[in-house]
Amino acid sequence: MIRLTKEQILTMHKLLINKTGGLDGIKDNGMLESAIQSLFQTFMGEELYPTIIKKAAVLCYGLINNHSFFDGNKRIGILTMLTFLELNGISLSYTDDDIIQLGLGIASGNISQVEISNWIIQHC
Repeated sequence: MIRLTKEQILTMHKLLINKTGGLDGIKDNGMLESAIQSLFQTFMGEELYPTIIKKAAVLCYGLINNHSFFDGNKRIGILTMLTFLELNGISLSYTDDDIIQLGLGIASGNISQVEISNWIIQHC
């Protein structure tokens, strides 16, 4: 499995903000670390999120809801999820509207981590 590092995610965020606008920078480093590391949690030696899809969902959810950045949390959450999936051999098919609705739904609390996983499966 290919992991994304904090440095890679920060670079992606900077490029995203430069291209689409907004304020660059980390608002809460601890919450960023939490979002990045949460997909690798274990309990009694077992991974809580054993599949690439579940890991991608947790990463996306954490980046959006932890509000680690001053701006662009939904955008970086979605971009990071898509990049993580692609790096690990999972390509999705979706429309711009699909992605927008996913990001807005996660940010509003209407879409859970499980529902993100289901969304990924539906768009494989």
